[in-house]
Amino acid sequence: MKKLLVLLMLLGLGSSLPAYAENTNEPSLWERLRKKIELMTPKKKLNTTTAAGGVRGTLADSDDVYWKGESKVQAVESEELLAFKKGLAYIDGGKPAEAKEAFAEFIKQHPDSTLRSDAESALALLKTGK
Repeated sequence: MKKLLVLLMLLGLGSSLPAYAENTNEPSLWERLRKKIELMTPKKKLNTTTAAGGVRGTLADSDDVYWKGESKVQAVESEELLAFKKGLAYIDGGKPAEAKEAFAEFIKQHPDSTLRSDAESALALLKTGK
């Protein structure tokens, strides 16, 4: 009786593994990049205001104030963001050759950008033809 129960449990476990493996689809590079870009905000060239924060009223930049539970939004220069979005727009429009040029130009124009590694990944993927 115990052997039968163990056998049934093993069969049930074995049959559920392929179903689990099918449901763990990771998003593509393009989907991850679109999501990342949505969360970014362009830096604005405005004067910084200061605000009193903390228990003792110390002055801090209003951009640096931390609120518990709130994630900090990554900011990039607006021209960087526009150049990167240009490459993604070519992908969405089905123009991989133009997207290659746009990402290569982005890397050349913005070598210190936080989006450089993403642009390199996109360029590598486009070069493989996927």
